[in-house]
Amino acid sequence: MPQRKRALVPINTRRRVKGDEDYFPFNSLPVECQLHVLSFLSEVDKCNAALVCASWSCLVRSGKLWRVADYSRRGVFHLGQEGLLVSNREFERWKAWVNHYTHHLISRGASLLTLKASFDLGDPCNKWGELLSHLLENVHCRDLSHLDLNWTFTLLEPLDLRVHTSSSSHQDNITKMDQVNNFQILLTRLVHSCPRITKMRLHFDWSETSVTLITQFQHLRILELKYFWVFKGVSPNTLQTLTKSLPNLKSLTLHVLVPLRNLGISYTLESLSLEFLDVSPSRGLVFSCLNLPALRELRAKKIVRGITLDRRTRLRIQSRWPCLYQVLREGTPKLQALNNERLLPNWKEQSYRELTSILQQSCYCLQHLDSWLW
Repeated sequence: MPQRKRALVPINTRRRVKGDEDYFPFNSLPVECQLHVLSFLSEVDKCNAALVCASWSCLVRSGKLWRVADYSRRGVFHLGQEGLLVSNREFERWKAWVNHYTHHLISRGASLLTLKASFDLGDPCNKWGELLSHLLENVHCRDLSHLDLNWTFTLLEPLDLRVHTSSSSHQDNITKMDQVNNFQILLTRLVHSCPRITKMRLHFDWSETSVTLITQFQHLRILELKYFWVFKGVSPNTLQTLTKSLPNLKSLTLHVLVPLRNLGISYTLESLSLEFLDVSPSRGLVFSCLNLPALRELRAKKIVRGITLDRRTRLRIQSRWPCLYQVLREGTPKLQALNNERLLPNWKEQSYRELTSILQQSCYCLQHLDSWLW
């Protein structure tokens, strides 16, 4: 059988082929393009990429690749499960990770756009507020735009570490005061270091100091405020001041729990920019007046709290409240959706069956709420 002859390749051609195999076009891209490609990697993959070669190691050290500080990442499987049984050893490992992660972000010169954390700022032992302040002092956070902060609860903290030596209400008050004080210290730091925040989600104590601080974030467009303590009420003037003082606010979600002692109080909201309002997580929040000319969608829901009232008391309270339908007609001319239902174009001129059904779920007036159980 005749042997197949091998094609003769010139030596210089063979060298060129080998050179093409060694050539990696990624390194010829502009640095900004290389950083953009690497930005799609996870934090772990970025660290692994730094081991490839010296040039990649240098790229990964760029602060532009470290835009997110997510302290909830290690506890992602436990989110929403406060009180989960966790061992002290696991908690200590998590604390070590938190400190290592903070050092990592600082050493990389992170340029943060997003900060997510869940720490009990009233914890006198771990001093989480100081850790977050230390992070903000040592990274680039002037362009931080998204803040998601739960300052009342620490992820993966064992239950036995949350038990105080005294379970009295006096001790609880002290703990709450420590949390609020440290929250306000951190909020003051954020006002000076991160004035461009546009999206904020956090628990809120509704104190005059905290309201004054949060209204200094003039770039806020999306705001979600959760209730901090069931015994902490919200005064009507405080809520009105908040919405009036944020000129760029487009979306507002409120978790307000009106204490039983404040039943009968109604609230006023004013905002020239607000387009979306969600008060469905709130309990006992009743509006007497809305001045929201740009509002397009509202979500509101009555939540039964298991309060039994005699008819005379109920009528005395409800007689103070106007019907939500009238409030919306007068104060929300551009409203298009109520509780995820599209409104008819002539909803302001005449009510209809579907709208009445929605109001039965959201209005506290005598016409739409006739029950002894609240």
